[in-house]
Amino acid sequence: MKKVLLLLTVVCGLSISSFAQSRNQGHFSIGFEAGLPVGDAADFYSAVLGGSLKYDLPIAKSTYFNVSAGYNSFIIKDKFKPVFGSYGAVPLKAGIKYFADQRFFVEGQLGAAFSTESGGGTAFVYAPGVGYAFDGGFEAGLRYEAWSNNGTVGQLGLRLAVNF
Repeated sequence: MKKVLLLLTVVCGLSISSFAQSRNQGHFSIGFEAGLPVGDAADFYSAVLGGSLKYDLPIAKSTYFNVSAGYNSFIIKDKFKPVFGSYGAVPLKAGIKYFADQRFFVEGQLGAAFSTESGGGTAFVYAPGVGYAFDGGFEAGLRYEAWSNNGTVGQLGLRLAVNF
């Protein structure tokens, strides 16, 4: 896991360096996230809710390097609430977004999710997805996101965001 954190640090440092040298401006987006747990996670969790902040930096025509940070809360199903509470984590990811046309994009991100729970640990994150950019700076994306740490917790996630 230390190697993943080192890789994220290097990637973030390189993105800041290239941002300082770039004439093209990147943009931030802030988004609401909602997800449906899949696989074994669906047995224990009913939903995932959260928010995120993302920065997209143009690196080539129609291609952006991005970094994101957020908070996700996995909501425990009612039958498990007396034993467990919700599970929260802070995912930090970096990736590439490619616009296939003016509006439709595909995206892939890798990173780490840091548990906010005592003894929760850190998980490796991967998240491939697709999305659509609307007029007025709005964006919607659908992705599969998996967190791996002694097993995998997966979700089908939706991100509704506004760019600024």
